[in-house]
Formats: sequence, structure tokens, C-alpha cells
Amino acid sequence: MGGKAEKGTPKYIANKIKAKGLQKLRWYCQMCQKQCRDENGFKCHTMSESHQRQLLLFADNANKYIDEFSKEFSDGYLELLKRQFGTKRVNANKVYQDYISNRDHLHMNATQWETLTEFVKWLGREGKCVVDETEKGWFVAYIDRDPAAVAAMEAKAKKEKMDKDDQERMLEFIGKQVARGKKEGTTASEPTYSEFKRESSQDRVTLSLNLKRKCEGKKPESLPTSAFKLKSKDDSKKTKSDVTVEKNKKSALDEIMMMEEKAKEKANRKDYWLTDGIIVKIVTKSLGDNFYKRKGIVEKVIEKYAAQVKLVDDGVRLKLDQNHLETVIPSAGRSVRFVNGAYRGEKGVLKDIDTDNFCCDVEISEGLLTGRLVKGVQYEDISKMAS
Repeated sequence: MGGKAEKGTPKYIANKIKAKGLQKLRWYCQMCQKQCRDENGFKCHTMSESHQRQLLLFADNANKYIDEFSKEFSDGYLELLKRQFGTKRVNANKVYQDYISNRDHLHMNATQWETLTEFVKWLGREGKCVVDETEKGWFVAYIDRDPAAVAAMEAKAKKEKMDKDDQERMLEFIGKQVARGKKEGTTASEPTYSEFKRESSQDRVTLSLNLKRKCEGKKPESLPTSAFKLKSKDDSKKTKSDVTVEKNKKSALDEIMMMEEKAKEKANRKDYWLTDGIIVKIVTKSLGDNFYKRKGIVEKVIEKYAAQVKLVDDGVRLKLDQNHLETVIPSAGRSVRFVNGAYRGEKGVLKDIDTDNFCCDVEISEGLLTGRLVKGVQYEDISKMAS
């Protein structure tokens, strides 16, 4: 009665290798996709009738088989590179080692490439990867040509181009204030100054305080009228100046609020928008016509870019990417939630819809900003809330 092989013995190591599924490549037949355990087994396989028949089929159209094997190998390598490393720059040999760790992988000696270097150069020539050679070997970076990814990159570049830097905005604001100050300074009358000269000390200054005579000489009727006129003129001047100051304060306040809103817009504008409790619409046809244009409620957001959606009609739950969904705009007077932009996360009430410009006006209904009316909100920045 024999037990398990002792650790460290050749039998133990052989059993571990067999359990993992990786055995010697020289005893593997790619045509028959059969792995033999030893040299004797591989020799018996090459002499078998099935192997000879497979060789005859291969001889009739060798290029077809090699092309199929090459395509399968390149697709598997690129799929692993895309899924595990994305568009990051990585050592090509590291990706290859991860690829061949699968016992069902296709061996490179059955393809049109004899070495990994030739395969990497082919990836660069075909435009599938960005390749470069260093002292540590060849490095590859996957080029994502998915239409959704390309559209997302273009949208991100457009947004970065439109957004201005905070410092640039502040300099522009200060420049406007300086220009306005210069413009107002040119219209106002500038005071004139004269040199102060002391009169001679020999000249005496005499003051006459004959109040009685002065009062008798004045007409009593003219005092109220002139005082009233003077007061009315002063009031009119004061009113005009107050209006001007109030307008300047209001315009400056509006500009400050606008700058704050732009700063919030830059901080809260993300490339993901899904949130719990909103109603969305399915816009992909990959699930079939039964689910196209159906509406559902976002129950749970999965890693920012995907969500578990429960259909409104029959309660079916689906896991969908945000690229396969779009926001739902309700009728006026219904509750909505800001899903992107400056007021991300706020709740509001839809007041008006501008169908020509694809935007709407929303009044915030909760929080510190309750009652603020936000105009020109884009359709993709809000969505109907589930009741």
C-alpha cells in the first residue's frame, strides 16, 4: 500500500506539474491538440492513424492552418493584454508568460512567428500596439480602438480644451476689473491742485461779524425755496450714485457667482454619471429588441461605470455599462436629480424644457441651495428620479 510521494522528490514534482497541466512542449502535437506525458507516448501518437490522417489534411492546405493558428494566438495574446493591463506599457515577455500559463493555450511554434520578438514587431507594424525596445526587452502598450472608448477620449479632450485653468480665469477677471476702472476713471472729472503760498505777514486779515445786518438784508421767502431745491438736487445725485454703486456690486457679485459655478463645474464634472435611485433608458441593441428603449431603475452602481438596473415593467434585473444607458427627462413639475456637472448629487424640480437647445431649467429643492433656479442644464446632466 503506497502513500503520497514525499515532498521534494522527482515523483512529487512530476505529480505537481501534471496537476497544473503544463508539460514539456516537445511532447505536444498542435495539429491534434494532444499533450503526451513522455517521449514514448509522443512517439506512439505520431505513428497513430489519426495523426497521419491529420498530417495529410494539413499538407493539402498548410497556409490555411497556419493562418488560423496565428490568428488564434494573436487574438488570445491581445485579449489578455487588453483585459489585464489595459493601455498601460508592459513587458511583452511578462504578458507572454501569463498567456502560456493556461494549459489550453496555443503554442507559438504553430504560428507564422518563430520568436516573440518577431510577433511583437508584427504587432507594431499592424498598428495593434505601441512597441519599443529597451535594455530590459520589448515593451508593448495596447491601442484601444473600441468606438465607445474613442468617443470617450474625444469628449474628454474636447472638455479639457473648453475648460480654462482657474488661474487663467482669475487673471481674465482681474483684467476686466482693471479695464472697467480705467474706463470709469476717464469719464470722472479729475481734481485740480494749486501751489500753496502764504501771504505777507504785514497784511492783516479782518473779519466782520455783523450778523444783525446780514439777517436783515436776507429775504425770508427765498430760504425755504432754495433749501428745498438744494435738497432735491442732492437727493437726485445721491440716488443716481447709489444706483450706480448697486449695479457695480450686483455685476461683481454675478461674476463671482459665475466663477464659483465654473469651479464647481470643473470639480464635479466626471466621465461617469450613474447614481442610485434614478430612471434610465437602455439604448443598446446588443441585448435584443425586447430590451431596446426599455426603462429601468438604477438599484446599485458597480465600480462607477456600470449598474444593476431593474426594468420598470417586469422587474427583470440587468447589469449594464453606462455607455448602454442614457438619462430620462420627465415632464415639467417632476422630480429630477443632477447626475453630473456643478450641482452633481442635488435634487430638483424640472421647471421648463427647451427642446430646440436640448436643455432645461431646474429649481433645486433640497439642501443649502434650495430655491436656486439653474438654467440651461443639458439633458445628460439630469435624470428622472424613481418614485
